[in-house]
Amino acid sequence: MPDFPEVFRNLSTAQKPAKGVSVYTRFVNRPAGRALAAVAYRNGVTPNQVTLLGALCTFPALAAVAVVPPGPVMALLVFAALALGFALDSADGQLARGRGEASASGEWLDHVMDVVKVVGLHTAVLVSFYRFFDLPGEAFLLVPLVFQLAAVVILFAGLLTEKLKWQTGRAAPSAPPSSLRSVLLLPVDYGTVCLSFLFLGSEDLFLVVYCALLAAHIVFMAVFLVKWFRELS
Repeated sequence: MPDFPEVFRNLSTAQKPAKGVSVYTRFVNRPAGRALAAVAYRNGVTPNQVTLLGALCTFPALAAVAVVPPGPVMALLVFAALALGFALDSADGQLARGRGEASASGEWLDHVMDVVKVVGLHTAVLVSFYRFFDLPGEAFLLVPLVFQLAAVVILFAGLLTEKLKWQTGRAAPSAPPSSLRSVLLLPVDYGTVCLSFLFLGSEDLFLVVYCALLAAHIVFMAVFLVKWFRELS
């Protein structure tokens, strides 16, 4: 059995292309996922088990958002759990590719968990807004619903576009990643949404940050949909 540093180095060849991802995913989440994948490899944990471990980190944290009054300690714990769940979401794919065990069922499970995670996150925020926040108006209860819609559309449309490109032979070779693009994509990175929960201890600050991320998602959703439709036309 190779030692941890050797497994960690070998898994570096199991990375997805860096094009189209933010600096958080590229420089924080994927390296963290690679370390977790190396630990899983050394301990005989399967990729699907890593996916489920990620869910076990994420969903209790979201339940806490919905049922526990916001506070600084709770915000830190929620962020840590969500960030760990996101890193495990990266680890399962790296582990599967590193062990040569990538499968359609594993990819299906991973994407299903992604959708449930996104829907659950904004549902939890909606419940928290309703139960604990002194909102400026009832219309702000629509914010998590619109955010949920934009996030799901971006996730689903991006996956579908990638699949249809491969089916129609339109998939282009991976280009070198753009540093500017990586920075610009930060507002729509799931990791940035996780970071926003660090502000959950302050209702006003969290509301401002959450609404700003929603605005970014709406703008990027419009841009992405036009771009992807043109690429497939």
